[in-house]
Amino acid sequence: MSNLYSFTKIDNLNNPELDVYRLYNENQLRKINEPNPGIFICESSKVILRALAAGYEIISVLTAIEKPDAETLKIYEACKESPIYLGDDNVLRELAGYALTDGILAAMKRKKQPSLSEIIADKSRIAVLENIQNPTNIGAIFRSAAAMGMEAVIITNDSSDPLYRRAERVSMGTVFQIPWTRIKKGEDYMSELSKEGFATVAMALSEDAVSIENPRIKEEQKLAIILGNEGYGLSTETIERSNYVAMIPMNPIVDSLNVAAASAVMFWEMRK
Repeated sequence: MSNLYSFTKIDNLNNPELDVYRLYNENQLRKINEPNPGIFICESSKVILRALAAGYEIISVLTAIEKPDAETLKIYEACKESPIYLGDDNVLRELAGYALTDGILAAMKRKKQPSLSEIIADKSRIAVLENIQNPTNIGAIFRSAAAMGMEAVIITNDSSDPLYRRAERVSMGTVFQIPWTRIKKGEDYMSELSKEGFATVAMALSEDAVSIENPRIKEEQKLAIILGNEGYGLSTETIERSNYVAMIPMNPIVDSLNVAAASAVMFWEMRK
């Protein structure tokens, strides 16, 4: 591999081309090009490489790594037409407020998201995340979904973004390996799933909930597992419209699991 990349050395963050790293929060970057797709920031070599493998395009790289290892070198080689800004660890720490994972960030272009019907076509096991607010939970759920064979993830409009840095990092880049989309505000995803032949199972603490071990659930040819908000769970409407309401059997001294932990258990159960 020839070294066709070059560095632009920096000693502060005042370069206007670094504004995407220092001036905008992640929600602003997501909407910066509306109605066209926006920008997101990737952190760590592994996550950036998985984004590249999924077809995302690099805008620029900000790094403290002048002598790259094999993984970082692949990123630099992908930047033949994109700038690589090189600063010391203190400059990057000033930006992030903490030491960066692997000492590297990349600004990348978002892609146009597929429609719900496109995402669920030819799928049999999917997850739906309804109003899940914590990026850590989003990332952990994606990692479990990818590990346990979920074929796609649907994010409701009021959920946190899988391409936020923390979600990407916690997921170990699996947000780039499993198909997903965010449904539009007001879109009736339950009707769309039903039309496409999916049975829906709402994960909720309810008196009429069945165990996730229920054989009828496992026998469904197409199944959508719906997970809700960290504080109050799923909406009443979602629970009432679902084909099943299910819960995880557990020691009675504990009433529930964190939504990310619950997702891993449910996804594992659906593999059996």
